[in-house]
Amino acid sequence: MESLVAIVVILAVAVAVLCVQLVRSERELRALARYLSQRDSSSNTRVTVSMHSRGFVRLGQAINRQLDRHQGERAAAEEHASEMRRGLTYLSHDIRTPLAGAKGYAQLLEAETDPAVQRRYLTAIGRRIDDASKLLDQLFAYAQVQDPDYRLERGPVEANAVLAETLLALYPQFQEKGWTPRIELESDRFVVMADGEALVRVFRNLAANALRYGADAPTIEQRASTISFSNRVAQPEMIDPARLFERFYQGSDSRSDGNGGLGLAIVSQLCHAMGASVEAELVGDMLTIAIGFEEATGTR
Repeated sequence: MESLVAIVVILAVAVAVLCVQLVRSERELRALARYLSQRDSSSNTRVTVSMHSRGFVRLGQAINRQLDRHQGERAAAEEHASEMRRGLTYLSHDIRTPLAGAKGYAQLLEAETDPAVQRRYLTAIGRRIDDASKLLDQLFAYAQVQDPDYRLERGPVEANAVLAETLLALYPQFQEKGWTPRIELESDRFVVMADGEALVRVFRNLAANALRYGADAPTIEQRASTISFSNRVAQPEMIDPARLFERFYQGSDSRSDGNGGLGLAIVSQLCHAMGASVEAELVGDMLTIAIGFEEATGTR
C-alpha cells in the first residue's frame, strides 16, 4: 500500500512539473510571438529566450538568423534604391544638358540671318539632340535587359564579320579623333553562339567606351574564343576595374561626358544573356575588356 502511495505521489509531482513546464513554454512562445509582431523592422534588437532548453535555444538562434538575413537584405535594398536614385539623378542631368544646349542654339538661330552661321547652329543642335537620343537609347536598352522576361535567341553568328561592320559604322568617330584601331584576328572565320543584334550592341558599346575614355586608338584582338578591346586611359587611378560593369558607374567624378554610365553595364548583361563571360583588367594605364564566347560547334 505504501509503495502505491509513493508511486501516486511521484506521478503527481511529475504531472505538476510537466504542467509548470507547459505553462512556461506557452508563456515563452507567446512572448516570442509578441516580440515578432511588435518588432520595429529597423531595429537591431535580437530575440532572447528565458527557457534554456535545447529546443528553445535553437528556436531563438533560428529566429535571430532570419532577422539578420532580413536586416542584411533590407540594407542591401536601401543601398540599391539609393544608388538607383543617384544614378537617375545623374542621368537626368546628362539628358538635360544637351537638350539645354540645343535650346540655347535654337534661340540664337531665331535671331541669326547669316546662312553660314545658321547652318553651324543647326549642326550644333543636331549633335546635342543626338547626344540626348543616345542616352535615352541606353536607358531603354538597360531597362530591356533588366526585364526578367527578356530573352535572346542564340545561334551561330560570325563574330569577326559583326565586329568589322560595327567598326565600319563608327569610322567617322575614329576619323574625327585621328585614330585607326589596330585589329588582330587569329581566325578568318570565328563563329560563336550569340544573338546577332545583341552582339552588335556589345561591340558598339565597347568601341564607344574606347572612343570616349581612351587616350589613343584601341587594339582589338581575337585569340582562341576571346575578343578583347584594349586602350590606354588618361586617368588610370580613377578607374576601378571591379566596378566598371556596375550601372551608372563612371571612373570619374566628372559628369561632363554625357555617357550616363550604362554602356558597360549593358555589355555585361547582354554577355550574360548570351552565355559569354566579360572581364576588365587594368595594367598600368592599359585597360582591357575581354569577352569569352562559346564557339559554335563544327565551324572551324
